[in-house]
This record gives sequence, structure tokens and C-alpha cells, in this order.
Amino acid sequence: MSALAGLRVLDLSRLLPGGFCSLLMADFGADVIKVEDTGMGDYVRADPPAFHALNRGKRAVSIDLKNPAGRDAFLHLSRRADVVLESFRPGVMDRLGVGYERLREENPRLVYCAITGYGQDSPYAQRAGHDMNYLALTGLLGLTGEPDGAPIQAAGQIADLGGGALMAAFGILAALRERDASGAGQFVDISMKDGALSWLAMDAARVLAGAAAPERGETPLAGGLICYRPYRCADGWVTFGALEPKFWQAWCAGVGRADLAERQFEPVGSDVHRAVEAVFAERTREEWRAFNDEHDCCVEPVLALDEALEHAGDMVVDSGSERLLGTPVRLSRTPADPSRAAGPPRGADTDAVLAEAGLTAGEIGALREAGAVG
Repeated sequence: MSALAGLRVLDLSRLLPGGFCSLLMADFGADVIKVEDTGMGDYVRADPPAFHALNRGKRAVSIDLKNPAGRDAFLHLSRRADVVLESFRPGVMDRLGVGYERLREENPRLVYCAITGYGQDSPYAQRAGHDMNYLALTGLLGLTGEPDGAPIQAAGQIADLGGGALMAAFGILAALRERDASGAGQFVDISMKDGALSWLAMDAARVLAGAAAPERGETPLAGGLICYRPYRCADGWVTFGALEPKFWQAWCAGVGRADLAERQFEPVGSDVHRAVEAVFAERTREEWRAFNDEHDCCVEPVLALDEALEHAGDMVVDSGSERLLGTPVRLSRTPADPSRAAGPPRGADTDAVLAEAGLTAGEIGALREAGAVG
């Protein structure tokens, strides 16, 4: 039996944050029903590989929530749902007549999760935004890069995934766990900006304790230490993560520079830093990989994505006709099943899902004639 078997999720979200959140739940057996409008649906459908990656194992219904009959059909579905997930700006679902308070009337046990940029009550609540905007406003983007250089965007969507999708998944499961005791659902308010800010827990703690705010490239784990930085090598780049003295000293011994063993925390730009740069430049990525195998000092090559995927092991799975990334969470008794069918065609399961909710064939036909479902 899957870990989340028996759980039904109505996912109205679009694009990455909500889609990734419900993907995790689908991989662990939840019945995730992707609810799209009768128009273009989820924007990510324009990129088929990305769509399949985010929507494998889900079912799809197409409902026009602006149509009163469509709204009523969704209310009907909500009565048998455990979770509703959405990513509209605050107030949109209320205006459609399917906000949390209205859905709670239909189903007091419902856990309702809203992923937004800035949360429900922020002064920025109605502002549009994307991952980079949230990272800019948290200080995370401003701290990333070299001193006096431009801020550097991460290739992964930190706020969307780390601040939104993962926080939402945790919030939903926490609310469901509490429901086991109380019998009541609740509203889960996820702000991607706030979630991203929490990633700066250690650096923010120092500033809140009275330390001066660091400049770009000065934080210990983002360029401020010569023992914890990327270095250019003979054919690309490697990472050096020798935070603990034992790793630094193992590296120094391995490269024959015992004179550097007590100078681990010399400043960036110092003579020691330039000496370390010179040593790394002498060997290739593969030579440094072999060096690390021998000396265990936290040196690893910087790989291109295609190279990384070659070494991804069981994180690459076959899902129907697609090869996709698998699930990074591994449970010993009830593991995920990321090999289920790829993302469904828009509205493919509308009739089946409505029938499961108790609507007759005639009622479903009437909804279709009214343009309320597609």
C-alpha cells in the first residue's frame, strides 16, 4: 500500500510550485486530480517534457469555474476531497465562489493550501512575481555572487520549489496529521517569499543577533571562505567543501602543501587564496575526482546537466514513454512509484471523476452542453 493511498487532492495550481507539490503526493499514491479551466489549461502544457515531469500519475478534469454550473460541479467534488491546492492571487477563489470559507461549508475536514508569492495578508499580496523577484526581496539573490560582481541567479528555482512546493507539501501533511486528532481541516498559507527567506536561517540569525549584514560573496557558505568555494581547474571547475579542519588538512597533505594546513581561514583574495587557486588549476576535473577518492577532502567536479544525469542512478526513471526524474524521498516500506503514466491530456478524466463524485451520466451531459466542463 502506498504511503498516501486514499488521499484525494484537487490541484488547481499552474506551472511549477503547485505542480511539484502535488507531484510528490501523487508519487506516494495520492489520487491527484488536476483541475484546469476549459480554455488553455495549465500554461506548462506548452512545454510537453516539463508538463509530463510535473504531472505524471495525476488525473485531469476540465471545469469552468466562472460558469455557475461548473462552480457547482467543483463544490460537489470538494465534498469528497481531502486537499485543495491552488496558486492564484489572494481573493481570486473567493470571487469565483469556491474560496476556503465556501468550501469549508461543503467539507469541514478539507485542508486548503494556497501557494502565493507573498502570502494572504502581505502588503505585496496582489503583486505579480516570479522566483527571481522573491529571491531579490529576501536578500538571497543579493548575497549570491562575487564581491563587486552582479547578483547570480541560481539555475534551480529556489523560491518556487524550496520556498513554495516543499513548504506546501509539509504544511499540507502537518494539517492532515492534525486533522487525524481534531477531525477538522484548516487553511495552509504558503508565501514563496517567506519560504525562501527561511533558507537564510543561519545568516539572518547572525544579523538579528546584532552582526553587520554581509555583503555579496562574504557569507561563509556563499564565497566568504577559501576552503568552501568553486575553483577553476585545468578543464573546467571543481568544488572545494573543506569546512572541517580535517578535510582541509587532508587536502593540504595530498597536494604537498603542509605549509597551508593552519591557514584555512585566510581571507578571499589573500596570498593563500591565490596559492590554492594555482594548485587547483594544475589538474583536471577527473584527476580531482580521483584525488578525492584517495584523500576524502570534499572535492567534486562541477558537472553539466547531461553529465549529472549520466550519474543520477535511480533518480532517472521510465514513466510511460518518458524518461523523467524520480522521487528523492525514499521510504523503506511504502516507497514512491514515480514510474506511473506521464501527465494526462487536458480533461481526460472529467467524466470519470464527476461520476465518482455521484453525478449521473445525464447530469454530466448537461454540464458539457452548458460549457461548464470540457
